[in-house]
Amino acid sequence: MTKIPVLSGSEFIKKLKKLGFVATRQKESHVRLSKSLKDGTIKISVPLHKELKKGILSGLIKDAGLTVEGFVSLK
Repeated sequence: MTKIPVLSGSEFIKKLKKLGFVATRQKESHVRLSKSLKDGTIKISVPLHKELKKGILSGLIKDAGLTVEGFVSLK
């Protein structure tokens, strides 16, 4: 099992943007991202914390439709 990296909210958003996610809005310390697919839209709300806890990051990765291994392999 691959270890989940330590990332900030803005670092996580940069990686999602490389996958085609677009920031649709920001309300205080949370950024809403979305990605349109053939069968629907994925919407994710990412907190802009200095360090995302592993449980939150794991859930966000799953919500984005990725695996931890696939996410870690992104450059």
